[in-house]
Amino acid sequence: MYKEQYTFNISRFMDEERFEKIISFAKDIPTPCLIVDLDIVRNKYLELQASMPNYKIYYAVKANPMLEVIMLLNELGANFDLASPYELDQMLNLGIEPSRLSFGNTIKKVNDIKYFYEKGVRLFATDSKLDLANLAKYAPGSKVLFRILTEGTGADWPLSRKFGSHPDTIYHLIVKAAKMNLQPWGISFHVGSQQRDIGQWDDAVARCKYLFDAVAEEGIELKMINIGGGFPANYVDPTFSIQEYATEIQRFITEDFGDNLPEIILEPGRSLVADAGVIVSEVINVARKSKNNLYQWVYLDIGKFGGLIETIDESIKFPIYFPRKGLAEEIILAGPTCDSMDILYEHYRYRMPEGTVPGDRVYIFTTGAYTQSYSSVNFNGFPPLKAVIFEEK
Repeated sequence: MYKEQYTFNISRFMDEERFEKIISFAKDIPTPCLIVDLDIVRNKYLELQASMPNYKIYYAVKANPMLEVIMLLNELGANFDLASPYELDQMLNLGIEPSRLSFGNTIKKVNDIKYFYEKGVRLFATDSKLDLANLAKYAPGSKVLFRILTEGTGADWPLSRKFGSHPDTIYHLIVKAAKMNLQPWGISFHVGSQQRDIGQWDDAVARCKYLFDAVAEEGIELKMINIGGGFPANYVDPTFSIQEYATEIQRFITEDFGDNLPEIILEPGRSLVADAGVIVSEVINVARKSKNNLYQWVYLDIGKFGGLIETIDESIKFPIYFPRKGLAEEIILAGPTCDSMDILYEHYRYRMPEGTVPGDRVYIFTTGAYTQSYSSVNFNGFPPLKAVIFEEK
């Protein structure tokens, strides 16, 4: 098998001096563990805010609901998009005003609608007739965003089919809502998580314009577009910068709406917190299945069920650093559980230094989003992924 000198450009994913401090900070922490650097979260928020200064940011709490992350974003003036009453309780317990919250999940129980409404939330999303009727009955007078279906082409983690409805269906829901003691407030969409094709926003904004104009003929004036998330984090495959995303998206909106711009809100999650996380893991075993197998299997103490569920179909390719030097060989990476699904990368070839042995630590970058919040509860008896905030010593 072809081998080459092992190389890994740490500086592409994190300041090297900062990373050395994280290694030192984590040296006595049992693995696996997620280390989150709040300074990076702060910088990412301020960068996005500066790139789109006229748009409101609603952080998607599901990406990383750590109290310290929420408290920081609250101090910076963020709003928050929620998916469940449990997230709502977390926000209210932190003293965050209901006026800064939205219930963006289109799949919700009647009791959830009642609870959000009773607690003062007045911004909801919907995409179906029954959910709209429930909002009219249990959240009267609320502002409603209608979610349109998008294809998600170009996204590493597509969100198509499950959420949103065809614009023609949404048109009828908007007209119906205007007669149901609700405020048809705007259109929402999500072009897919880690969306690499900026042009997907162009198509979605054009659909919004069509709906704005169509319902205006019925005397309904929509006031808002929620352009969702999808902005990039720094994984193995490169992306455009957030500034390039911002410039193009704002151009799409201006081209379609001219001087009559609606209010625009964003729902970033991954782009704010992913780059702030490093998972510290450990090699459990290195094995070759037979003498003729080309690739060795490398088993880590974290897998799909421990926080790396986004490796399903090898969708998200996390940067993985093995600290040893020397010749590298291609490997298959797998997790620790007794489940055959717990294989991280079998087709996309990662490289590992030849001298790597069980007990060596491994550092997985860009893991601040959708890792701890995705980890299972006691599958095989393993506890959920531990997460701590990096503190510079």
